[in-house]
Amino acid sequence: MTVSDLIRRATIDRKEAEVLLANVLQVDRTWIYAHGDAPVNPECAHRFSEEVAARMAGEPLAYLLGYRDFWTLRLRVNSDVLIPRRETEHLVEWATECISKGARRVLDLGTGSGAVALSCKSEHPEAEICAVDISSQALACARANGQCLKLSVDWRLGNWFEAVPGTRWALILSNPPYVAAEDPHLETGDLPAEPTGALVAGKTGLESLRYIIERAPSFLERGGWLLLEHGFDQAYPVRESFSATGFVEVETRRDWSGQERVTGGQWLN
Repeated sequence: MTVSDLIRRATIDRKEAEVLLANVLQVDRTWIYAHGDAPVNPECAHRFSEEVAARMAGEPLAYLLGYRDFWTLRLRVNSDVLIPRRETEHLVEWATECISKGARRVLDLGTGSGAVALSCKSEHPEAEICAVDISSQALACARANGQCLKLSVDWRLGNWFEAVPGTRWALILSNPPYVAAEDPHLETGDLPAEPTGALVAGKTGLESLRYIIERAPSFLERGGWLLLEHGFDQAYPVRESFSATGFVEVETRRDWSGQERVTGGQWLN
């Protein structure tokens, strides 16, 4: 069986098939183009066929590959963590702006794979970054990413702020669960295979966002910032919650597609 034979017979998107086969063979995808006549040993061909079948059954490509590229990093991912999305890079962009202006004590809530915390640390090695997750499995994935990337983050197991009692931070970040329990999008794309706890916040989808906003002031330094990623249709109620809690300079930033995606505010009380 040759490279071209396997790609031609794959019953998934051609680009995904090329990426999967390149990963199985431990070569660059460009190698696939240049070596279509190269024979593939039976063991690799069998593994590729199994992964094609898994992809057909709904397994996310990132889980099959075992990694996801995010920001400037390659992160290990598995079924214990949410797959990092490009939209979340906007949260990192805003966070690095704040760190550049002096917010050197940073708390990342619900870190998952560690994508946000590690991206911030890679841009600002001088920053003191703590990352929290309630899932020990997710935290193990984040810790492994930190070790692989040689980036030092203080990993904490716990439920939101309960993991960091009595602390104050110059910047608090979170990409929390923000999908409503009955949202039909949960049945589309990769979402059915991802951990429900990292996606679903409750009946409205705003529960985790409001919880963090209401409690953040007790953990922020004066002049500190809170930045939250949220759903494309949640910006207005999130801004209302920020303002009602006493945050100032409340602002929402849009993602690559023009959707309102990240809201932040400063605590001056």
